[in-house]
Parts: sequence; C-alpha cells; structure tokens
Amino acid sequence: MIAKALNYKTFNWLSGCALLIAVTLSLPIFVVSSSIFSGFGPTWAHLADTVLSDYVINSLLLLLGVATGSLLLGVPAAWFTSVCQFRGKNLLTWMLLLPLAFPAYIVAYTYTGLLDFAGPVQSFIREVSGLRYGEYWFFEIRSLPGAALMLTLVLYPYVYLLARAAFLQQSTNSLEVCRTLGYNRWQSFFHLSLPMARPAIIAGLTLALMETLADYGTVQFFGVSTFTTGIFRTFYGLGDATAAAQLASLLLTFVAVLIILERYSRRQNRYHSNSEQRAAAALIQLSKKDTCYVWLICFTPILFGFVIPAAVLGYWSVAEAVFEARSFFSLAWNSFYLAFSAAIIAVLLSLLLAYAKRLKSNPLVISAVTVSGLGYALPGTIIAIGIIIPLAWLDHRLIDAFDWLFDVEVGLIFSGSLFALLFAYTVRFLAVSMGAVQTGLDKIKPNIDNAARSLGNTNAKVLQLIHIPLMRSSLLTALLIVFVDVLKELPATLILRPFNFNTLAVHAFELASDERLIDAAPASLMIVAVGLLPVILLSRSISKRPAISSAQGNQKQ
Repeated sequence: MIAKALNYKTFNWLSGCALLIAVTLSLPIFVVSSSIFSGFGPTWAHLADTVLSDYVINSLLLLLGVATGSLLLGVPAAWFTSVCQFRGKNLLTWMLLLPLAFPAYIVAYTYTGLLDFAGPVQSFIREVSGLRYGEYWFFEIRSLPGAALMLTLVLYPYVYLLARAAFLQQSTNSLEVCRTLGYNRWQSFFHLSLPMARPAIIAGLTLALMETLADYGTVQFFGVSTFTTGIFRTFYGLGDATAAAQLASLLLTFVAVLIILERYSRRQNRYHSNSEQRAAAALIQLSKKDTCYVWLICFTPILFGFVIPAAVLGYWSVAEAVFEARSFFSLAWNSFYLAFSAAIIAVLLSLLLAYAKRLKSNPLVISAVTVSGLGYALPGTIIAIGIIIPLAWLDHRLIDAFDWLFDVEVGLIFSGSLFALLFAYTVRFLAVSMGAVQTGLDKIKPNIDNAARSLGNTNAKVLQLIHIPLMRSSLLTALLIVFVDVLKELPATLILRPFNFNTLAVHAFELASDERLIDAAPASLMIVAVGLLPVILLSRSISKRPAISSAQGNQKQ
C-alpha cells in the first residue's frame, strides 16, 4: 500500500510538472497571439502604408523559390539513391546530407565573398575580358533569388531524407505491376512512386519552408525585406515592441498555414507497403552512362552546398583571416557553455515529459507533451519577441518593488541575463530532444517497468536505475542535436543576448555585416565543424539500411 501510494504521488508530481512545462513554454505563443488585441497604433499604420506589402510578397516569393529548388534537388536524389544500383551510391547517400551542417547565413557569406563585385570570380572575368562594371551581366547574389538559392542549398536535405525513406518503403510488387501495364521506368516513377511518396515529400518540404520563414541572417545580409527583418527593424529601429509582436503574430499565421496545409495534404491518405519485399528486391542496375548522369545530378548540390563553401572557409581561415586567439576562444567558450546548458535543460525536461506520458497516457498529459513541442515550428524571432515582452514587464515590476522596499537597484534580472536566452532555446528546441528521448523510451518494454515496481521500486527509482542507463545513447543523441542547433541559432540570440555578450554566430554575423567576410571565416568554420557531428551520426544510421537490403537481395539470388 505504501509503495502504491508513493507511486501515485510520483505520478501526480510528474503530471503536474508536465502541465506546468506546457503552460510555461506556450507563453511566447500566447504573448505574440494576444498582441493583435492590443490595438494597432501609429507604428502599425506606418508599416501597413509602406513596407508590409513588401514583407508579405517577398516572404511568399522566397517560399516559392525554396520550395521549387528543394523539390528539384531533393526528390531526384532520393529516388536514385533508393531504387537504383550504381557505383558510388553509398558515398552519395550520406554525402547528400552534408549541407545540413551549414547554416544558411554562413553559406550566404561565403558565396557573397566569391561572387560579389570585389570577389575573385568577377575580378577574374574583368581581368580576362577587359570589361568594366556594368558592361557585362553577372548573377546578383545579393537579391531575393540569391537568398532563395542559398536557403535551397542547405534545406533540400529535409526533402531528400523523408522522400528517400518513403521510396525505400514502397512495395516492389506495385512497381512491377505498373511495369506490366506498359509503363516504363520514368512513367512508373511519375504515376506511382511519386504520388505514394507525396505525404513524406510534403512533410519534408514543410520543414524546409518553416526554416525559410525562420531565417534572418541570409535575408538581412542580402537586403531582402521579409517578416524576420521587419520584426528586427520594428523592435530595434522604431522601438515599438507591440508592433513587432503584431508582425510576429502575422508571421505565426504563415507558419500555422504551412502546418495546416501539410496536415491537409495527408488527409485520409493510407499507403501500405511491404518493406521486406522492398529490401529483398533487385535494384535498377544503371549503365556507366546513366551512372555519370546520376552522379552529375546528385553531386551538384553537394558541390555547391558543402564542398565549395567548406573549401573557401578553410582557405580564408588559414591564409587570409585576421585571427585573434584570445577573443576567439572567449567566443567559443560563450557559445559552448550556453549550448551545453540549453541542451542539458532540454534533455531533462524531455525526459520528464516523456516519462510522464509513459506512466499515464491520458489526454491531459498527451496534450501537455504536444504543446511543449510546438516551439520547433516557430521562428526564433517569434519566440524571442514573445519572451522579451513578459520578462521585461516582470523585471520592471521587480525593479520598482526592490526600489520601494529596500531602496536597491537590482537591474534586469531576467530579460537582461542568460535566463531569457536559455528560455528561448528550450522553447525552440525541446521538440528536437523530445523526439530522440521518446524513441529511446519506447524501445524499453513495459514488462521491465512492472518487474522493477514489483520489487518495491518507485517510478523515480525505475527511471534512475533502469531507464536512464538503457537510454544512454538516445540521451546523448538528443544532447548533441540540441547543442548544435543552439550553436547555430542566430535571431533569438541577437534579440535576447545580454549586453557585451557574443557567441560565434553573432560574431560571424557582425563581421559579415561590416563586410569583413574573410575575418568571419574562423567563427563560421567552427560552427560548421561542430554541425557535422549530428550529420555524421544521421548519415551512419541511414546508410545501414541499403547495406542490409543489398545483403538480403544477394541471399535471395
């Protein structure tokens, strides 16, 4: 009876914590959404008369460009690496993920240094041809198409990953029946494989488009007016937090529309597949000529999305950049301990939420877990605005209280410290760690929990002594992914960082804004190098499936 009562109390405590976490993490959404009821002041009227239409049109055009580019790069690469057999396939399969290590703004800085008027490419053209500026045409990198191209180069892997998983799960019998009806290889792709993979493709495309809406560094550097740049200008330039929150609420509407469209695209869709047949089936054998074409198609995004930017950053860092070791290591320390702290918080909260759901999957707890993970769909700009407004209000109330009670000036306790940044990172990336933690916890059979409780262990002891040791790899994966995501996050860090506090991302952004692109290379290269770690883990995990499939196919033959 005592053990049962203790378990009941532990359950209530976990459930209460889950609800408290959900309410706290939903605060930015509530603040931003409620801003529309605050009334539209003169700042909003000015924005509506001058630049609001530009924000809407440019954001839509940017989404259209990234969507088109991501589909053109991601879907063919997924198809070739999932259903075809050719030399070098395994190498391409994981290399297509490498651009994920690059934040879009770093790719933008790199290509601007290469392709801008003063860069080596145009300088070479003028030197060889003898032409002067204005006498020849060259692609304007600092433009909306340029921003769409930069974002496409680093975001197409979202489409590639989910589309490839869908192609791998499709039944080979269906494809063979399609061939017997007179359809050739490409007709089978367009009439059967592509429609069956549509839900996964749209899901990957939705992720890419949400990241596009969240981007600030690229569009600001290229001078493209979008919602994120408008929020910054309104908050800092015009000093109107309410108008900035109202712009953020409009951006939140764009995000909500994307999520609704993604869910609507999958309405009543039921696709059944036989993965065992797919694993044992013979792949399409490509000739040497076709292999060359496939390599050209698949290696092009790798070349422009990873190889060239990495090579340029490496050269600038070693040969040309002004490197100040003391300031660089100070920035690296700030970035690393901030990212590590945020990762620890996110993993602990994820573990608590996932365990609360495991103990009692009632609608209230499930809703709390779902709400807690909504932050990943929000741009960092929205989260930052939704956090800075209530924290600034709380700080001013505390300042007044301490001044009246103790005649002491306490300063900005919450909004002027790292608390605001850690809060924003937790809201933004909790869903990332939740996925890894939930996956690891689901692998543990409930019988193990029952056996441990029958020995008199409480739920807390079961989590400590059994679940955490068994989930060690999942917890480390979640920690690593959140660590890297925080390291790359720019807009939330720019808004919420304390005075005189810089990170590698902010330092690279400030140098690039001052047109010191080469000096920004060491900080950018450090971010990319750390970002490679989760990409390597991800590529290793997905590369195991083709090897298993080929082995099973050889055994069948």
